[in-house]
Amino acid sequence: MSPITRFARPGATRARSAVHDGRVYTVATSPVKSASMEEQTREALKQLDTHLAEAGTDKSRLLSVTVYIANMAWKPEMNRVWDAWADRANPPQRACIGATLEGEDLIELVAVAALP
Repeated sequence: MSPITRFARPGATRARSAVHDGRVYTVATSPVKSASMEEQTREALKQLDTHLAEAGTDKSRLLSVTVYIANMAWKPEMNRVWDAWADRANPPQRACIGATLEGEDLIELVAVAALP
């Protein structure tokens, strides 16, 4: 049986990411609230980069990303930031879903990546 590694603060009830069987599972949101869609997307992607690095991989190894967005009318703004960040040589599968998010969050990223 493969071990599971979780990256969380001691006593936390949620992990930033988990590693199992050669894959990284992670969720990223923007730590910057009351910001534009572009800024929240930029910050969430930075957080995603950090989570992936912590687990030992990077965006070139992303398999899929599900983007939850508070208002689908803002998708073009999110896409501009995504397109500047994305690894065009290794694009992941991506889905965008309109959702009611918590507090002032405008975007939430759920990602799966492979380990090297």
